[in-house]
Amino acid sequence: MCIFCEIVAGNIPSTKVYEDDMILAFKDINPVAPVHTVIIPKLHIESANGVDDSNSKYVAHIFEKIPEIAKSQGIDSYRIINNCGEDAGQTVKHLHFHLVGGVKLDEKII
Repeated sequence: MCIFCEIVAGNIPSTKVYEDDMILAFKDINPVAPVHTVIIPKLHIESANGVDDSNSKYVAHIFEKIPEIAKSQGIDSYRIINNCGEDAGQTVKHLHFHLVGGVKLDEKII
């Protein structure tokens, strides 16, 4: 079981920001900005390459909830980041999105 599945199962603690039956959002343990939240589907999907007709509703739900999650963290301007694959920097093989804000972000992504 991957680390994010362990967090969903409650076997590894996290600082939850939002949770419902489909997704979980929690504070990143190594934040790069004052607000750095990780948002994951509760269903294990390895990466963006694994999104298909059977599970795309989880991704849609994440994006429907992002504004609410951001607002709960006191921000309305933010960046959403997804790394797909090792060369892109994906270190946990479970689809996830980083919601980053709370400070003026540089336009340069890399």
